[in-house]
Amino acid sequence: MTRRLWALALVGFVAVGCGHAGGPAEKKRPVVGVTLLTQTHDFYKELEQGLQEEADKRGLELVITSCEMDPAKQAAQIEDFVAQKVAAILAAPCDSDAIGANLAGAESAGIPVFTADIAAHGGHVVSHVASDNVLGGRLAAAAIARLLGGKGKILIIDHPMVASVQDRVKGFEEELKKSPEITIVGRPSSDGQRAKAMAVMEDMLQAHRDLKGVFGINDDSALGALAVLDAAGRKDVVVVGFDATPDAQRAIKAGGALKADVIQYPKKIGHTVIEMIARHLAGEKVPPVVAVEVGLVDQASLGGQ
Repeated sequence: MTRRLWALALVGFVAVGCGHAGGPAEKKRPVVGVTLLTQTHDFYKELEQGLQEEADKRGLELVITSCEMDPAKQAAQIEDFVAQKVAAILAAPCDSDAIGANLAGAESAGIPVFTADIAAHGGHVVSHVASDNVLGGRLAAAAIARLLGGKGKILIIDHPMVASVQDRVKGFEEELKKSPEITIVGRPSSDGQRAKAMAVMEDMLQAHRDLKGVFGINDDSALGALAVLDAAGRKDVVVVGFDATPDAQRAIKAGGALKADVIQYPKKIGHTVIEMIARHLAGEKVPPVVAVEVGLVDQASLGGQ
């Protein structure tokens, strides 16, 4: 064989042995399609950070989208993930009932589905990771009962389309049975949005001038109510929120009508649900529901004025 033929043979051997000049091809990371309720709320910003941190540790690639509270948009996002043949889908549903039918395509394609923060009513979900919302509701009720001395008329600013809120209200009402002199005068919805909560609070203050307490199912609801109470000079009404976002914590520390807040740990929820996904993809059995602890903060615990 000539020297030229030997050289060509050696090049061919190296190409076959190495795959390409840069070395072995990197193993493709499993892709997880994520559809969130929103990316604008502080809670979901922290949740997303937790998702990404844990995915980086476990070698998963995330494609993160948000439906911004639009069920049709979330349905389209799930359809796209199925078409892309992702390894898994993670959803934080904007409508717990509507999303069930939208998961059928993923199930038919053999794509496992997981939920975080908000559960799906229907469809096959491998594992749901969320705060212990029933306990959170009980903590909120115990706080408002203590602040009111066990009596008075109160309002729940609700968001009944969402399973996590349904659990919060369930826990709240169960705990409130211990205080029979506290009456819930209404459960209007603000869809978890601050501007709508302000409109709700204005209407309810007119309808119930002897109102003494408000439970906001998230901090946008609580802070919306707080803004209206401050504008009306109503220092006789107490507010308890849910999330303990930085804005809410500052309001509590300042000593206004917002007196207490149920604190969640969204980053831990993010870490935990990605752990469940990674373990499932590795062939492990994972629990169908994982509850993440909650707590209560007030002016004393936050070191306020």
